[in-house]
Amino acid sequence: MTALARVSDDLLLAAQSGDRHALTQLLVALQPDIRRYARRHCHRTSVIEDVVQEALIVVYRRVGTIRSPAALAGWLVTVIARLCMLPALMLMRGVEELASLEESRELAKVPPDELRMDLVNAIESLSPSHREVLLLRDLEDLTIGEIAGRLGVTREAAKSRLRRARTLVREYLLGTKDSGREST
Repeated sequence: MTALARVSDDLLLAAQSGDRHALTQLLVALQPDIRRYARRHCHRTSVIEDVVQEALIVVYRRVGTIRSPAALAGWLVTVIARLCMLPALMLMRGVEELASLEESRELAKVPPDELRMDLVNAIESLSPSHREVLLLRDLEDLTIGEIAGRLGVTREAAKSRLRRARTLVREYLLGTKDSGREST
């Protein structure tokens, strides 16, 4: 039996009406399910605890907006799925400047939500070695030397993988095939 099944309508309604004790009980009861959902939705295990904490904060702040007790599980899954996408969104903000103004114009036409999903798909389409180097550099902010040390490769190999990964992401986002501009 999941914690969601054990959360009574009365507990949720009391938490929504401002009962601090009920809210605390609700957060404690939901934490195992939030962690389970985060494990299922987040691709990086290193962000699961952060997502759990952020989800608990969202529940704390927004418990009053939940329409009904029956909607709680669906609402939580949506919140967690969005929180799991945050690392990819941070990467999108920090992506290297595009190779040309024309590429910028093309991507500017894409609605932001669609671009976010395309970015997640682009990253997931990378080989494990390219995905890892990209995430280490752009999400964990490691230096090239730190990446090389962690991966057990030379600095040059780390730079080459990173450049190739960024090129592949850019090509994916622009809908182009390997144009031969980049060598590995």
